Amino acid sequence: MEPSREDVAAMMAAATSFVTEFYEGLPHAPASHVSDGDVPALLEPPGEGPGELGGLLATFRDAAAHAVETAGPGYLAYFPAGGLFSSALAELLANTVNRYTGVSSTAPALVAMEQGVLRWLCAEFGFPEGSGGIVTTGASMATLSALVAARERLLGGPSPAGRIYVTEHTHHCVAKAAHLAGFTPDQVRTVPTSDGLRMDPAAAAEAIAGDRADGHTPFLLVGTAGSTSTGTVDPLAALAEVAGRDGLWFHVDAAYGGGFQLTERGRAKLAGIELADSVTLDPHKTMFLPYGTGVLLVRAVRDLRTAHSADADYLQDLRRDPLLPDYADLGPELTREFRGLRLWLPLHLHGVAAFRSALDEKLDLAEWAHRELLEFAEVPTEPDLTVLTFRVPGGDDDANRRALERINVGRRIFLSSTRIGGRFTPRLCVLSLRTHRPHVEEAVRIVRDAVLSAARGTPAAAP
Repeated sequence: MEPSREDVAAMMAAATSFVTEFYEGLPHAPASHVSDGDVPALLEPPGEGPGELGGLLATFRDAAAHAVETAGPGYLAYFPAGGLFSSALAELLANTVNRYTGVSSTAPALVAMEQGVLRWLCAEFGFPEGSGGIVTTGASMATLSALVAARERLLGGPSPAGRIYVTEHTHHCVAKAAHLAGFTPDQVRTVPTSDGLRMDPAAAAEAIAGDRADGHTPFLLVGTAGSTSTGTVDPLAALAEVAGRDGLWFHVDAAYGGGFQLTERGRAKLAGIELADSVTLDPHKTMFLPYGTGVLLVRAVRDLRTAHSADADYLQDLRRDPLLPDYADLGPELTREFRGLRLWLPLHLHGVAAFRSALDEKLDLAEWAHRELLEFAEVPTEPDLTVLTFRVPGGDDDANRRALERINVGRRIFLSSTRIGGRFTPRLCVLSLRTHRPHVEEAVRIVRDAVLSAARGTPAAAP
């Protein structure tokens, strides 16, 4: 368990060979190859004796191959994630030194590195002095922390009077966070939408006023900066005005769309996000980082500290640094690895301009693909960012299912679906780091053939 220098070098060489072969194969790897593999063997417990690294890596390689290829250019479903090698390298380095960053005094320089990235993000989002945040495992955990902070500031704790406002297109992590924070389903109010599936500010104001008149306490309004189904952005500035006028905490779910704040077009689409009390974003979506990378930004970091800080006698020896945060006091996690390096290293190594350029490319590709889809498909939504939806012209749900089946069966690309107005609707998201113009052109050709075939009623062929 304590390898020699030579043993470490040999293991690193084997891992390097695996990694380089994986990255070399991505351009031509199937977009989806989901099957069980040898599940019975993989469920077996570890043996008492040592194993052999080469064989274990081969087992892992085979297991990883039986999956959706989320790092490849053909993954156009849901929200592509990962693929940035420098971030994977950062994880190796961070896990090797294995520093604890829940309390800044145990690793102040590393906490400062992470804090530098968070301060930069606060500036990018137009947040004022006194703002801050925390790197989480994803927007779900970030949403829970934001909701608890809002609850503590405006309700003083769990309350049956509290009311939360969302739309039917708000990500379900908000409802889950509300449940975990002590709220019942009837305390989460669904506001009608208008103007392309966006929250209607007038309807939100009316719902808030009605609940207040009925003796309830409205405290949280949730806007969406890039919905999962369609990528739609709510009218954030107008919603911020409603929340401010009525004394609510305004939270923006920018898990998908937040990264586009780095671009000029993205900032225009997300106008008003700078007025939020809290913003969640997932760098594992629009910054190409590995799964498990979320960020929560708050206008007043003291609200996070008030909601999450705790103490114990056995912590009395720790020094509290007034210049650096204790991340254990800003979220629910006490055990916390050095999570910031996966952000810090890529940003400093590649430069922010590289991320801005890559995101601009995805916006360009989505705009081009949207124009192409209009030539042969029914397109129910105008894209705000990089999510596109389409249907077989005049087709029912079965026709659209046939189209999606035909698209995915070839394994060159992988798409998902949603429901818009109750109708089955295929969706395509251009976001992968490795998806470029040739890949989108190929995807459009595949979609065109599938849509036209589904319209004719032709069944999909076997792969």
